[in-house]
Amino acid sequence: MTELAVQWAGINWAGNYRYGATALHRPASLTELQEVVARTPQLHVLGSRHSFNGVADSAELVSLEDMTDAASLVVSPDRRTVTVDAGLKYGEITEALHREGLALHNLASLPHISVAGAVATATHGSGVGNRNLAGAVAGLELVTSDGELVRVARGDADFAGMVVGMGALGVLTRVTLDVEPEFSVAQRVFDHLPWDALFENFEEIVSSAYSVSLFTLFGGDVDMVWTKSRTDGPAVPEEMFGARPADGERHPIPGIDPTPATPQLGVAGLWSDRLPHFRMGFTPSNGDEIQTEYLLPRSQAVAGLQALLRLGPAIRPLLQTCEIRTIAADDLWMSTAQGQDSVAFHFTWVQDQPAVEHLLVDLEGALLPLGARPHWGKVFLADAATLAPRYDHHGDFVSLVQRMDPRGAFRTAWLERNVLG
Repeated sequence: MTELAVQWAGINWAGNYRYGATALHRPASLTELQEVVARTPQLHVLGSRHSFNGVADSAELVSLEDMTDAASLVVSPDRRTVTVDAGLKYGEITEALHREGLALHNLASLPHISVAGAVATATHGSGVGNRNLAGAVAGLELVTSDGELVRVARGDADFAGMVVGMGALGVLTRVTLDVEPEFSVAQRVFDHLPWDALFENFEEIVSSAYSVSLFTLFGGDVDMVWTKSRTDGPAVPEEMFGARPADGERHPIPGIDPTPATPQLGVAGLWSDRLPHFRMGFTPSNGDEIQTEYLLPRSQAVAGLQALLRLGPAIRPLLQTCEIRTIAADDLWMSTAQGQDSVAFHFTWVQDQPAVEHLLVDLEGALLPLGARPHWGKVFLADAATLAPRYDHHGDFVSLVQRMDPRGAFRTAWLERNVLG
């Protein structure tokens, strides 16, 4: 199949962002991709379209769908890593890993997202001992703006700067990920955790299982605590500081049919069927939404929650749910958990962009002084000048972009405003 650019105008997964690109390339081979990249003045990769801002937009876009195949997964001889096409969705990888009896250390709340997009934006799951999904990357293969194929591995120069790259360095084609023997997980939900109990026992609560998520509407209490316990680790919690065990299945957004959610009630299942909140075959979350997320040093968790509670009357009219998770520190230059154990406040908003952005003025006013770093793929207001001091290697990353993309093929207005400055 010969690559052909087609007229294209599209929107993201949730419908809140319309791409400005006017052409979409669909190469069917690595050689075709290299030719497209080398001759196109400005382009970016279009992945699963689960970003809520312009991080993946450009004058022209390239899709890797026609050169993506789950059968291309290669297990290393020592069975400690696997190498996959970067355009694969996590739900597709988990099926291939299951056939090999292997697992990833963690998954995001939905398995519908691509490996390349999740890694490039430091997307994460939860767990005090679990790094984000980019933390599992052991090697990368990407095409740079001159069409050259570059391979790097953990420990190589610049590797820590290339993993969370937001598409600024090249087109990611293959990714090598750490794996381990597959395991089982039991999930249990608790309803109505008192705020005082959370403030007094935050570390014990978020450490009560392998992965823990709290969901709240910033009302009288924390609506739900979702715990995901490995069956080869500590037992599934039976009690939760005054919260009561749920008497049925729950959806992360209160009041929504729980059918799309992964099984709960303490019934054990394969890691890939419990670590995400949503099943692969269903629309995740609500779909009609806008998302925002801020990561703070975990030491600021209670202060951040108290600040958000004070904003509760302004937040609640726009909020579908807020999820609170923890992420272990890593050493990746532009990771939102770089250098610090973190707590994440993830907001699922109603589909009202002007109202959400108006609210973010006060929200960022409360969280940025506490060291907040916004998720690169969500809606936020802070610019590069504000965010640069929060990253120890920001200057190194800017220099890396200049070295790897001297003609600026991957530089976009979004990157200039929010990252590069």
